[in-house]
Amino acid sequence: MNNAKPEGMRRFNHLLGELDATYHDIALKFGLSDSAMYILYTLCDEGADCPLSEICRRCGLSKQTVNSAIRKLETEGILYLQKAGSRGKIVCMTEAGRELAARTAMRLLNAENAILASWPPQDVKKYLDLTERFLNDIRERATCL
Repeated sequence: MNNAKPEGMRRFNHLLGELDATYHDIALKFGLSDSAMYILYTLCDEGADCPLSEICRRCGLSKQTVNSAIRKLETEGILYLQKAGSRGKIVCMTEAGRELAARTAMRLLNAENAILASWPPQDVKKYLDLTERFLNDIRERATCL
């Protein structure tokens, strides 16, 4: 087995790990679990209530992890679920949830937006285009693994 990685992949993996660790530290600073932070973040990013299936998709977490975090947030009076159709559910924030989100996830979103706003538009476009390209390529290759 050849364990050698091209330097670009080594750096990429290091940066992803550091980015994940930084977001984890931010969640801890706010007194939230990573999964609770992802859920509040997604709701803030959506700007309103959000289908449960969309939260699972956008968070990249398992359905079980999202459901466990939502149950905990429900017991804390932060979120509630509303039926949508015969099988769907919508995740909604309570007033306490909106206040918590404003103090946590919304601050993170604002910081991220400020960072991207400080970059030249062509750098933002290039960064997003290359990230999307890598995502699409790895998805395609994953089918052959």
